[in-house]
Amino acid sequence: MSRPVALITGASRGIGAAVARVLAPTHDLLLGGRDEAALAELAGSLESARPWPVELTDPNALATATAGLTRLDVLVHSAGIAELGPLAETTADVWRRTLDLNVVAVAELTRLALPLLRAARGHVVLINSGAGLRANANWGVYAASKFALRAFGDVLRAEEEDLRVTSVHPGRVDTDMQRGVREQESGDYQPNLYLHADSVAGAVATAVNATDDAHVTEIVVRPRPR
Repeated sequence: MSRPVALITGASRGIGAAVARVLAPTHDLLLGGRDEAALAELAGSLESARPWPVELTDPNALATATAGLTRLDVLVHSAGIAELGPLAETTADVWRRTLDLNVVAVAELTRLALPLLRAARGHVVLINSGAGLRANANWGVYAASKFALRAFGDVLRAEEEDLRVTSVHPGRVDTDMQRGVREQESGDYQPNLYLHADSVAGAVATAVNATDDAHVTEIVVRPRPR
């Protein structure tokens, strides 16, 4: 029997790349992202992986890319952006850009992949955030996108009973994205206070590798200061 196939978006770095590494021993991988050089480098270091470069916010490109898939057992949504600021200064462009990648692209890729996921009785993993559980000042647009992502996962789970759907809510993670967040916050970068990307990937692997009778619906992972 051939190995299960996992598609991971945002796989060029950070949590997405860590998830690819942890699933590589057991899955054939499709590495989604826009940085083709980084995807190629990662694919070359893994047992059975190939780049799957696509602009997630382009519906036509997404449809073309998914049309070439013949099997899909696991879909991990790890791509996302975070733009911070007070609501009074958050423009419509910021709202559209954030929701388009963090929510709309997730919904559309999942919709396109559903026939294959249904055939495999597969698994959708949503890399959410602590901001999808609690909204704080200056995090309005990002938190709104993550609350929407959590609702999307809940509804998908209710409607597609043969699928497993897991929302993963990590706290701050030591990634390039977190560096950008701290720059927006004008704060010091303190990796000793953040999770390792590999730790979040381990939580994903726990859900993906659960026995057939188990459905891990939600995982919250908080940093433990070192």
